[in-house]
Amino acid sequence: MIETDPGSSDAPDDAPPQGARGRRRKARNESDDSHNSPLELVLIVAVALGLALGIQAFLVKPYRIPSESMVPTLVIGQRVLVNRIGNRFGDPQIGDVTVFHPPSGAENANECGASHKEDQACPAPTRTKAKVNFIKRIVAGPGDTVAIVDGHVIRNGKRQKESFIEPCSGGEECNFPTPITIPPSHYFMMGDNRGASDDSRYWGPVPREWIIGNAFSTYWPPKRIGLL
Repeated sequence: MIETDPGSSDAPDDAPPQGARGRRRKARNESDDSHNSPLELVLIVAVALGLALGIQAFLVKPYRIPSESMVPTLVIGQRVLVNRIGNRFGDPQIGDVTVFHPPSGAENANECGASHKEDQACPAPTRTKAKVNFIKRIVAGPGDTVAIVDGHVIRNGKRQKESFIEPCSGGEECNFPTPITIPPSHYFMMGDNRGASDDSRYWGPVPREWIIGNAFSTYWPPKRIGLL
């Protein structure tokens, strides 16, 4: 430990005591810090906003569920997070809960892009995408055959295990028994609430490039927080 030498000379009369000089220097430093703090705060806020906007634009984006078409998995008002870059590194998978642009005409008229039998689902979408976003589950992919019986998906001739769905009540929307074949790079979307969902049964499979991303978790309300 170094101690002050008691034999050192006194400071000149016109020089402030060492302690006062240190206090003045500290006061000046504190004054400089406080003078710069508003600018620093603005920069911090700007950077934070930029990061948030960048994350939403390119990585992860929140969405609110507007309808009952995904009950019981997702309810009206529930919020989900969507991975916007996952599909750039791999193909969408059967079972993914997905946000996408539906075909034009899907948002109000359930318009199909091709003629088909009454007992078939729509085999092809219209040529352009709608500006709105939908959220559904992928139930079939490129090259698959799809039929719907009592609200259940029959993919490639086999009834799928779908414990997550709300069963159909038996109306026309529950049965499209004649199979269709999904075109290349297209995906067949259905809501989990099979009796209350406007989906690919009516407006056809969705092109891969219209898919925004997969919903991977829900963050609101708190009692429903979890992974999808």
